[in-house]
Amino acid sequence: MSTPPAAPPVSILASRQLAAWLAEVDVSLALTTYQAGKLFLIGRQESGRIGIFERTFGRCMGLWASADELWMSSLFQLWRFTDALAPGQRHDGYDRLFVPQVAYTTGDLDIHDVAVDGDGRPVFVNTLFSCLATISERASFAPVWRPPWISRLAAEDRCHLNGLALADGRPAYVTAVARTDVADGWRERRRDGGVVVDVATGEAVVDGLSMPHSPRLHAGELWVLEAGSGHLGVVDRERGTFERRVFCPGYARGLTFVDRFALVGVSALREERTFADLELGEALAERGAEA
Repeated sequence: MSTPPAAPPVSILASRQLAAWLAEVDVSLALTTYQAGKLFLIGRQESGRIGIFERTFGRCMGLWASADELWMSSLFQLWRFTDALAPGQRHDGYDRLFVPQVAYTTGDLDIHDVAVDGDGRPVFVNTLFSCLATISERASFAPVWRPPWISRLAAEDRCHLNGLALADGRPAYVTAVARTDVADGWRERRRDGGVVVDVATGEAVVDGLSMPHSPRLHAGELWVLEAGSGHLGVVDRERGTFERRVFCPGYARGLTFVDRFALVGVSALREERTFADLELGEALAERGAEA
């Protein structure tokens, strides 16, 4: 019998100010790491020190959180975690105990993002089939919406649909790496083919982006990560432009807001063609920096 490959080592480093910041904004964090296959929960212990909890889920990516529930995608399942504690109850000093209660087996759909709509229904970005979808009792998924340029549903990752923003409890905006309708067609348009699309109209509110990801509505503005250039910015929906606000020294995927702070997930560039010939690599070299 062959020995399964060892899991990649995981080390955790935190800035000295993290515990103080968590206390200041009174928040805990949940995040996934695609390469290491980990779900991390980061909060504060009763002593005031940082508390970290992790569990392994292969290819975990999309993550949505509320005060008492988590939804997370993994290699072939969509998981729902529920807080098992009663109001005011604590477990080992913590005020939340998220337990995996339901796992929907979807098969490998390459789910990149997930959210829960106003009806309590999970809606996820089905990247492999180039559509928005929800769970189904009889099939791997039930399609909800697909971009107007996608002629049919096929397991071909035609445009690399990857991000979803809700407005008033409904899907509002999505990101895609290119408006292509052939298998893996987006790979040749990674540098300037990206779009942010209005779900209601099917029209692009901005184009010409490099690998856009993680659209989020916050304080009346539409924020997007332009992963190919390493920027967090804002879409002007009237003018159809993208204003770069902050450079992030790495490949940016995953965005949320806490009060006046933007929290961005940033990873190192991998040695594969998906990350080759991007503006991000050039920007890092100019700054003498590494992701």
